[in-house]
Amino acid sequence: MHTDTDQLTIPLFPLGTTLYPDGLIALKIFEVRYLDMTKSCLRQDSPFGVVTLDQGSEIRVAGEQVDFHEIGTLATIIHFDAAQPNLYMIRAQGGQRFRILHRNLESNGLWRAQIELIAQDQEIEIPSELQPSARALKKIIDTINIQQIPEHEQPILKPYRLNDCAWVANRCAELLDLNPAQKQHLLTMENPRLRLDMIQDILEDMGLFKDQAN
Repeated sequence: MHTDTDQLTIPLFPLGTTLYPDGLIALKIFEVRYLDMTKSCLRQDSPFGVVTLDQGSEIRVAGEQVDFHEIGTLATIIHFDAAQPNLYMIRAQGGQRFRILHRNLESNGLWRAQIELIAQDQEIEIPSELQPSARALKKIIDTINIQQIPEHEQPILKPYRLNDCAWVANRCAELLDLNPAQKQHLLTMENPRLRLDMIQDILEDMGLFKDQAN
């Protein structure tokens, strides 16, 4: 059950991809509306919302119809680099999911919305039949660590929770080459155990478990 304290007003960043809780997104900011949004978020230490585009482009096009899904993810800036006066490079971490209650397009082209937060995923230990997905993800993480990629450039943030259904499902969903509708559907699934079950079906169809022992 949601209360008034769960309701926030935030700026939105519609993208052609999906951000998941505890995920990471790297963005190149150059449009005035998002430059201003970034400065405001940094100044106020506040998040913005990432929502998946259903129609339209990430970059503003005059007269273009833009639409996006009502469920998104809060994003908090964890790294900021002003490469040029009008070019920011940022990395943001996914937080809690939210549902849009009301949205408004401001004169500068920035969407702003009143949202309600969605309860965080319950921690569920990965059952034995879904361990192949966790092992596949661990191989990817091990490969990243072997390459000695600097921590601030790694695509998966610590701590690694390789025995938690939601965390493993979300990281796999980020890495898989899925279409936006599939990624959005996974984000909206309330049961993390079922989300991981769907992920494992996808991985099996891709033949990624052939080398894993039964």
